[in-house]
Amino acid sequence: VQLQASGGGRVQPGRSLRLSCTVSGLTLDYYDIAWFRQAPGKEREGVSCIARSDGETYYADSVKGRFRISRDNAKKTAYLQMNNLKPEDTAVYYCAADRDSLYCLSGYRPVQSHYWGRGTLVTVSS
Repeated sequence: VQLQASGGGRVQPGRSLRLSCTVSGLTLDYYDIAWFRQAPGKEREGVSCIARSDGETYYADSVKGRFRISRDNAKKTAYLQMNNLKPEDTAVYYCAADRDSLYCLSGYRPVQSHYWGRGTLVTVSS
């Protein structure tokens, strides 16, 4: 099983980026997918999660209204559209997958997450 996050980069505040998480070795239909981030010196935190059953989405308060998670099971890819980026969004972003049907609903904590991808760095700076 492999998850690969991509799409990071350096942008100015207020700009947008779209991250992708491409999955191989598993059938994405059966997994909830989450995005996490880890800033230097800080713990990894959950950003957003999308459930496999009904596509219900969940967001951290810090990104609500600015970020949007989506998934395309046929393409085995999940996305994180990030708009109006702020310097405090600077972090390495990771995607994770878990088969627990309550993964998103129960808070998608890092310790719960079964499969992890390598991160992609997002830097928001003027």
